[in-house]
Amino acid sequence: MNDLAAALDVVGARWALLIIERLLDGPQRYGDLQRDRGVPMSMLATRLRELEAAGLLSRLPLRHHTRAYALTDRGFALREAITVLERWGAGEG
Repeated sequence: MNDLAAALDVVGARWALLIIERLLDGPQRYGDLQRDRGVPMSMLATRLRELEAAGLLSRLPLRHHTRAYALTDRGFALREAITVLERWGAGEG
């Protein structure tokens, strides 16, 4: 498997980069991610588990059994790639 294929195995699944893009702004609670992105709840739970397992984000415990998610350094390393993809999507690249 080449490096691009390995990267896509981690971030190529539907919603993964949109979740990461939202977390670039800082930690987010589960409910806020679901509402802001419109990700179906079961899909969000799956993607968050996958991204956590890949070392791209971590869970932050909050009060009252709620949780938030924050990017790790590895997750923040995707900022440039996401910016380039946004420009490309806007027809600029």
